[in-house]
Amino acid sequence: MPQSILLIEDEESLARFVELELTHEGYAVTKRFDGREGLNCALENNFDLILLDIMLPSLNGLEVLRRLRKEKNTPVILLTARDAVMDKVTGLDTGADDYVTKPFAIEELLARLRAALRKQTAPAEDTLAVGPVRLDKLRHTVSVNGNEVTLTSREFQLLQYMMENAGIVLSRETLLSTVWGYDYMGETNVVDVYIRYLRQKIDEAHDVKTLHTIRGVGYVMKTEENHV
Repeated sequence: MPQSILLIEDEESLARFVELELTHEGYAVTKRFDGREGLNCALENNFDLILLDIMLPSLNGLEVLRRLRKEKNTPVILLTARDAVMDKVTGLDTGADDYVTKPFAIEELLARLRAALRKQTAPAEDTLAVGPVRLDKLRHTVSVNGNEVTLTSREFQLLQYMMENAGIVLSRETLLSTVWGYDYMGETNVVDVYIRYLRQKIDEAHDVKTLHTIRGVGYVMKTEENHV
């Protein structure tokens, strides 16, 4: 059975072009040209992936994404204007898996689509643990010594990546490119800021020490008794 893609794009000529290319690659494509209709379609059906334009009539793509994420974790790739940096940042913070800037080469779109689908279908542990910290990927929850911790979407993504690489020293550049995206154009000290947020919510609030700074190198997540 072919993998199903929902394309929400109001530019009909572009939508038709993308549909033809995806169909040629063996995907089953459903199109919607309106944000509200696209959201309803996404909620009423189970798609393998959603391609979502940001500038849509009726309901913009970021609002579609916000409402979708309240109910579903379907992978979403945003289609954005080349200079819409804040749209990219907001979209990723809201729960988008990736974005492609317009105009785009169809080969890039297909590659990002395949990567998102591989990530979605790859077998993985649902729960991560480092010392007293527990992270549940499916429920999107974090706890320390059994006490639940409330994190933003970006904090959760950063913590998950560090827990998946527990015991490995991760440079700021690695964290920035992996968690924020390889072409992130925001403040370069954003990693330090978010590490501080995590320390406040996890280590300091629960009297534990799991997030460590390796001076001149980066950060590592480990329990005190472990060694890098």
